[in-house]
Amino acid sequence: RKTKYAKIGPAFNAPALFLRKARSGDPMATKKVKTNAIRLLEAAKVPFEVLTYPVDESDLSGVTAAQKMGLDPDTVFKTLVLRGERTGILVCIIPVAQTVDLKALAAACGDKKVEMVHMREIQGLTGYIRGGCSPVGMKKNYPTYLDSRALTHPAISVSGGARGVQLRLAPGALTGYLKCETGSFCLPGARSE
Repeated sequence: RKTKYAKIGPAFNAPALFLRKARSGDPMATKKVKTNAIRLLEAAKVPFEVLTYPVDESDLSGVTAAQKMGLDPDTVFKTLVLRGERTGILVCIIPVAQTVDLKALAAACGDKKVEMVHMREIQGLTGYIRGGCSPVGMKKNYPTYLDSRALTHPAISVSGGARGVQLRLAPGALTGYLKCETGSFCLPGARSE
């Protein structure tokens, strides 16, 4: 069975990565995955690539996921769910090795203060579990903010809606689909591992 790949940029090489993983015996690489996020992007005809990697439940960090896929951590983005004092629930997408700047995010959404929601709330709010929270296909369309570092890359990866599943797509395609705002939402020099 052949997999179709959408070309989203000249530097995009996910199909070769996917095939290399499949040849190395990674069982996740050969498994056909279909999540709500994938269905929604397909229905909207947004070009994207599905990447998979083996999951270690004891280490769900995005940096580890980037390493397992052989990707630069600056091109792999994590989805954070936060709560603003007036805005309510909002979503911020930043590089996996970075730390969110709560003050900058609060200013962007018009709040005095925002804070991370507790992990036990994530599934109820989004429909996704920790380590598999995609910005695409949440239960509601929350205000979404994408760190502008994404726009400096031809392709970025975000969670595909399940642990071990990533969606690789052009940042413009993601911002267009999510109708999200972009800005600088990472603490300068701070890195989370």
